[in-house]
Amino acid sequence: MSIFRDDLFRDQVVLITGGGTGIGRGIAMALAAHGADTAILSRTAEHLDPTATEIRNSTGRRSLALVADVRQPEQVEAAVGRVVEELGRLDIVINAAAGNFLCPSADLSPNGFGTVLDIDAKGTWNVSRAAYHAWLRDHGGRILNISATLHYGGTPGQVHVAAAKAAVDALTRTLAVEWGPQGIRVNAIAPGPISDTEGARRLFPDTIADRLKRIIPVRRLGRIEDVVNLTLFLLSDAAANINGEIVVTDGGLCLSGNLNLFAEALRSKS
Repeated sequence: MSIFRDDLFRDQVVLITGGGTGIGRGIAMALAAHGADTAILSRTAEHLDPTATEIRNSTGRRSLALVADVRQPEQVEAAVGRVVEELGRLDIVINAAAGNFLCPSADLSPNGFGTVLDIDAKGTWNVSRAAYHAWLRDHGGRILNISATLHYGGTPGQVHVAAAKAAVDALTRTLAVEWGPQGIRVNAIAPGPISDTEGARRLFPDTIADRLKRIIPVRRLGRIEDVVNLTLFLLSDAAANINGEIVVTDGGLCLSGNLNLFAEALRSKS
């Protein structure tokens, strides 16, 4: 049972990159359950079609599956154009597409580093820019980027992701200032370790997850539901005066001084 009213986003249209799996899927399902029509975007249709079908069947809302690579501006522009043409508008953009893998910095190839920067940082820019020109510039709206906390300290095996998410934070703040006067709010969510995602299953086997639980002040890993609830709040009118913020949801891990232990846990995995 959601704490938010069922019609919170009634008849609004939302584009979610990475919307077929993980956090992006959870956000897409929740927004549809609260009245939104959704467009979910990924490089392959493998996870998109089942998610879009589930959204339509479970909520009765429209859901458009879009195959596009966020690294390719032309594909992104075409996809955003389809959203506006087929769903009639574009009120909200969620940049959740991301790449991640563990690799010690000395072993990381230029291609591996660049690929994650291209997906996370350039992808966020490509989608935001396309949405701005296609709809948001003239009508206002909201952009929410999914960041991380890895760049708040030195996290072994994650230099590529830390660099990419630092860029996402910078994009968030800058666009919030530039586009705010046009009625566009831009914020980000920075999740800590989230247990029920494929990324966490790769990064945090049970032994590491147990260690993390002992050092996180609330003594549990985050869940997709935690990110979803924060998303619904930040996109709602209750957050109308929140702009340019990177909101952390990590159970207090960053505040506890235990980021070094988090880094050690990843080091032991890598």
